[in-house]
Amino acid sequence: MNRPSARRGPSGAWGRLKSPAVDPLEVYELPSKGEKKLNDPKAQEAYYEKIVERYMKFSANTGGGDALDKEFAALSTNNGVTQDGKASEPSLELSKIIFAIRKLRESIVAVGRHDTFAQRAYIFIIRAGLLTKSWDSYNPALLYLLTTIHIQCPLSSPELHEFVGYFILDLACRKKELRQAYETKAKWDYSDRKIDKVLNALVHDDWVGFWRVKERVDGYQRRVMEWADNDIRLHALKCLGRSYFSVDKEFVERSAGGKTFKELKEMGVGWEGNGTTVTIRKVKAK
Repeated sequence: MNRPSARRGPSGAWGRLKSPAVDPLEVYELPSKGEKKLNDPKAQEAYYEKIVERYMKFSANTGGGDALDKEFAALSTNNGVTQDGKASEPSLELSKIIFAIRKLRESIVAVGRHDTFAQRAYIFIIRAGLLTKSWDSYNPALLYLLTTIHIQCPLSSPELHEFVGYFILDLACRKKELRQAYETKAKWDYSDRKIDKVLNALVHDDWVGFWRVKERVDGYQRRVMEWADNDIRLHALKCLGRSYFSVDKEFVERSAGGKTFKELKEMGVGWEGNGTTVTIRKVKAK
């Protein structure tokens, strides 16, 4: 009697035809492009948990601290592209997380959620957007949190102070709307010594005060202040150029907000360095 043959598994070719696993962050399209599945509250909450999980794993894998800060900076300056023109693996993951955050934000707005979940999600969205300097992410989220969610589901006093502060800094440092920043400060009856010092430094082109307070604010505030770095640095270098023939290299670097003289040269500064001294202008022979 013949023994029944064992059921054979799929051939190698058939196995290769199987659909690859879909990344949980990529199962939805953008709501603004017609995606409706994320309109379901339970789907939003599950998606949010997956985003936070991946974000925390990403932060842990980079080692946190300076390494994590470099990844955020890379994404905000050159989209994570390395010198050979290829995107780094960590930056690819971070880009995917940021795109997922956009999908979540759009879905919450689409259904008009103003509850505790929406508040919690938006707080996360804004903080992540600030660290990556994704203004197109944190700016609309910040406005929606303060003008819509907060009305229906009030933030705690410390949270309200935190996010109004970001709003004021964004107006002053990114949008360069100092008058509007002061008006917003008055509207919200906002008081914070560090923010006051930032605004005062910008009003008076005080680069020393600006760099000094930038060292004392938290990481989120520092990211927003970075939008003003180039203007402050350029003003400081122009002042040095008008005032000195030669100057100590460390003083130049401090005045430029911590940029090394080598970095300044790469940015186009034409001064010459010799050891610890920088020659700005040469004395003209009589």
